[in-house]
Amino acid sequence: MGADLGWLVARPIAHRGLHDRAAGVIENSPSAAIAAIAGGFGIECDVQLTADGEAVVFHDFGLDRLTAETGAVVARKAAELSAITLKGSSDRIPTLSAFLDLVGGRVPLVIEIKSRFDDDLALTRRTVEVVAGYEAHPIVIKSFDPAIVTALRRLAPAIPRGIVAMNAYDYSDYDSLSPQRKHALANLLHFAESRPDFLSWKVSDLDSAAPYLCRNALGLPLMSWTVRTPQERQKAASWADQMVFEGFRP
Repeated sequence: MGADLGWLVARPIAHRGLHDRAAGVIENSPSAAIAAIAGGFGIECDVQLTADGEAVVFHDFGLDRLTAETGAVVARKAAELSAITLKGSSDRIPTLSAFLDLVGGRVPLVIEIKSRFDDDLALTRRTVEVVAGYEAHPIVIKSFDPAIVTALRRLAPAIPRGIVAMNAYDYSDYDSLSPQRKHALANLLHFAESRPDFLSWKVSDLDSAAPYLCRNALGLPLMSWTVRTPQERQKAASWADQMVFEGFRP
């Protein structure tokens, strides 16, 4: 493990911030970020693209689950999205730059670039542009999409980059991918092009060849997602260097 990423594995990382819907603290919200900072935890957040090319902190491609609005995030401009309230709270959808200002480098930030696996790099470019203004902050960028991680290697070689992966891509999000492409993702067959600085692997799949070899033969930091139970926490402690957790306080 490179010493320069020691901060990435020093403290557990709160999945989409330290959120608690019952308490009105919604995932990826400013309140979830503040709660994570108060607990001394790193923050994992997601970014989506707006109609006017901005990056906002939001997980889903659609607005329906987390807001009273409907439709695609990418169909709305940043100013309009920033006025939308998250269900069950007074928080609104933040831009990435506003989120970075709020965090202020006080805890590590793991930014996940969402992808439709369509080779569109607009969100990647904008994320890099925004993060470039926060070079002194402990920030890494990751994605499930190796094309994005490969682009990060070219666009921002100084920003640590990671690949998010698992053994079986059987979620509906990946229905458009061929069996061959899913096999390549699960086995990191893009490694020569993407050259990740760290891995983020599904906790149930940690005892697999690809993450094991990357961690133990190549020395890459290995984080696990998403840890929710005592059993998963024990597995992460045995097989990985870090956990992205949700639903409890470590």
